[in-house]
Amino acid sequence: MEQAVISKHVAATLRALLADAIDYAGLFPPSAHTMQDAVVNYATYRNSNYSWMLGRFVVAAARLEEFFDVAEDFIARDRSGPWRVATVAGEDIDDTLRKVIRFNELHAAGAVCDVVEVRASTSSKIDNTVSKLPSGLTAYFELAPDETLPELVAELALRGQRAKVRTGGVTPDAFPRTEAIVRFVQVCTAAGVEFKATAGLHHPIRCFRPLTYEEDSIKGTMHGFLNLFMMAGFARESYRRNLLEEVMEEEFGEVFEFDDNNARWRGTHEIGLRQIEVLRERGIQSFGSCSFDEPVADLQKLGIL
Repeated sequence: MEQAVISKHVAATLRALLADAIDYAGLFPPSAHTMQDAVVNYATYRNSNYSWMLGRFVVAAARLEEFFDVAEDFIARDRSGPWRVATVAGEDIDDTLRKVIRFNELHAAGAVCDVVEVRASTSSKIDNTVSKLPSGLTAYFELAPDETLPELVAELALRGQRAKVRTGGVTPDAFPRTEAIVRFVQVCTAAGVEFKATAGLHHPIRCFRPLTYEEDSIKGTMHGFLNLFMMAGFARESYRRNLLEEVMEEEFGEVFEFDDNNARWRGTHEIGLRQIEVLRERGIQSFGSCSFDEPVADLQKLGIL
């Protein structure tokens, strides 16, 4: 694991755009770290210069107790507040919620599981889950960006719930097309539904890279998290769809600029600080990444951090 050591003034707009944005999913592919390594990494990130970008520790519901057993000593020495945990639900939502409730009853002083991520392809799955959610637990429903999307997002809006979109994986066919991601963002924005993204967003700018860390890894085009967050901001300002797709497909990092008042793309399209704050409050919440080092290192190479 590399540790970022460079520190300089961070533009207020960049800090607002990426505060608490990276949910650390080091247990999941392609990193697939051991629990020990993932916990050590997360503890290190919480004490780094860039802890302000770090969100929740992501773990499958079946491994919640294993997580705490490994993390307990680190949590006991951490004086910066409880660790926040997002759990990925198993097939049995009742079993998942029982595990989450039990985890919080036992460990809330040091670690709190306050987010559950659930796959949903029907309104009934959403309704069934929401009816069982305990107080203090926020659900993100992973939706496919297909013809069912508007109906399911409307259901989330009615139930006051959040959406999740999968933006990549370890094979090229796991990456949705640009227009599908833009449509997801526009539908959620129009419905007033907060959302997150996960997978395939290790790098800030769209790029063609190996999809895993294996020496013979297949390569593919990966979406950029900076592209995504900026596109989501422009979507809130009702920019036309073809421009939103251009932002998502931008491959030159130097055309994204940040200062204390505005974030700009190609010098002519900008979002103000207050607009970014509203975006993060009411729109895109975070993205899951199996790496925290790569996003930080890439932003440093771009001169943004």
